[in-house]
Amino acid sequence: MNYKEQYNIWLNSDYIDEGTKNELKKIKNEKEIEDRFYKSLKFGTGGLRGIIGAGTNRMNIYTVRKATQGIANFIKRNYKKNLSVAIAFDSRIMSKEFAKVASEVFAANEIQVNIYKDIKPTPMLSFAVGKLKCKIGISITASHNPKEYNGYKVYGEDGGQITDELAKDILCCIEKVDILKGIKALEFNSGLEKGIINYIKDSVEEEYFNKVKELVIRKDLVKNNAKDLKIIYTPLHGTGNIPIRTVLKELGFEDLYVVKEQEIPDGTFPTAPYPNPEIKDVFNIALDMAKDIKPDIILGTDPDCDRIGVVVKDNYNNYRVLSGNQTGALLTNYILMSLKEKNKLPENGVVIKTIVTTDIVKKIGEKFKIPIIEVLTGFKYIGEKIKEFQKDDTSKYIFGFEESYGYLAGNFVRDKDAVIASALICEMTLYYKSIGLSLYEALIKLYDEYGYYKEELLSVELKGKEGQEKIEKAMHYLRHSMSTTLNDVKIYKKLDYKLSIEKNLFVISEHHIELPKSNVLKFIFNDGSWFVVRPSGTEPKIKIYLSVIGNNKKHAEDKIKMLKKSVKDIIDVACNC
Repeated sequence: MNYKEQYNIWLNSDYIDEGTKNELKKIKNEKEIEDRFYKSLKFGTGGLRGIIGAGTNRMNIYTVRKATQGIANFIKRNYKKNLSVAIAFDSRIMSKEFAKVASEVFAANEIQVNIYKDIKPTPMLSFAVGKLKCKIGISITASHNPKEYNGYKVYGEDGGQITDELAKDILCCIEKVDILKGIKALEFNSGLEKGIINYIKDSVEEEYFNKVKELVIRKDLVKNNAKDLKIIYTPLHGTGNIPIRTVLKELGFEDLYVVKEQEIPDGTFPTAPYPNPEIKDVFNIALDMAKDIKPDIILGTDPDCDRIGVVVKDNYNNYRVLSGNQTGALLTNYILMSLKEKNKLPENGVVIKTIVTTDIVKKIGEKFKIPIIEVLTGFKYIGEKIKEFQKDDTSKYIFGFEESYGYLAGNFVRDKDAVIASALICEMTLYYKSIGLSLYEALIKLYDEYGYYKEELLSVELKGKEGQEKIEKAMHYLRHSMSTTLNDVKIYKKLDYKLSIEKNLFVISEHHIELPKSNVLKFIFNDGSWFVVRPSGTEPKIKIYLSVIGNNKKHAEDKIKMLKKSVKDIIDVACNC
């Protein structure tokens, strides 16, 4: 069925409400109609994410109902008792409405719903799934995407985002659901009255906060000196405001200033159109406050509070947004160092990072004799490893992070957690302050010891059907036709995670990659530099991750500038070949 037929079916269906039909009738651009209906909104390994609006390729109550009915069918097929789900939502446009719609479908399918009454961070959904022994968790969020987006993240019974095999099973159930019929729904208030829908108790939140506070390593330092650390924090109109302020203040970090203009939850993100703590612009108001307050550190969290950005002052009194790699490296070093000093570093401990995350942590791991395990891009794979470790007890998870500002310590949450990270970052900053160092100076010490690692992310946006075709062309070219040299430097290794093959291009040998298959390519040079190319699973983009090692700061910056230009040229050729 082509896009125009789908469009007309929606216009003529009794199931579609008049408001949605009117939205569709107002569209005069044929390309816009095509984009809304040429496919169904993709259900990836993490769930759904897309622009809010009418159509099969948009986030709306109908796509949410279809996904939920499919998941309800999956639950009933695979479990026979204690059928329950947990649901959370953030401050985005339509988040609360989508959460209620999902609740209504689960309730009509006789699946117990546990839903947070107000907005909550995604990691608190992860915690609730495990605490309440639910079969599935749903978080309505689009993370750090612009206001036009919303999403539907799916979690397994361990509290981790669903990974490949489980996602395939769920997708199979969803695809069998007709979006316009065969979907059950029980009105939300009726579900509350019948007890099939229940609000999650405050005691669950309190237990989560207590567990976060237990992760503090230097407890005496924090207890006695937390009041000496000056912090500015912005929740960027999202869910982090109450949880992060609660945890930090209960730990004793009382000198905490919140950016008032960004404190109130608001899905239009009026002061931060792209509410991503990776971007320095979202900290502009905080930086203006910093002129008078002179904080030791500035923190900012994305709308669902699973990512956290850190701003520090360098040796020239300029504020810098640390990259996710830099914050992750600092935390890895601090946690391992502190655990060793306390004689609490486990012999079988491990740190986990993704394949696109900085390699400096491998050097840090070597120093503390702690293995660094690599997984595919996406925190769900870190959560999957934690689950494996708990089953076979061969390794003890210490810490995990990814370059995109996600960090996790402890195992009571199975996704990146900015509430946990905020507590550890403040503890770390306080420690370095106590020995006369700023966090920036601590970072420079790492580089002096291990080498000047420099990483960057390059995103090439390719929207619509034509964009999708270009992405496919580019990956095919890189996989099969790309030269084995770049800037006259020979590529040492090529890793194809879709084919599960690692090729050594110097000695012409191949090895099997022991990771799930994924449409990702990694090219490694003999000096340790590398770049990775993968299509985004949540946005119409190709993402290119770059990493170099320099003898000093300038050398690293020059190397990454050259590598970035060369790789961008290759991608331009690949997209148009």
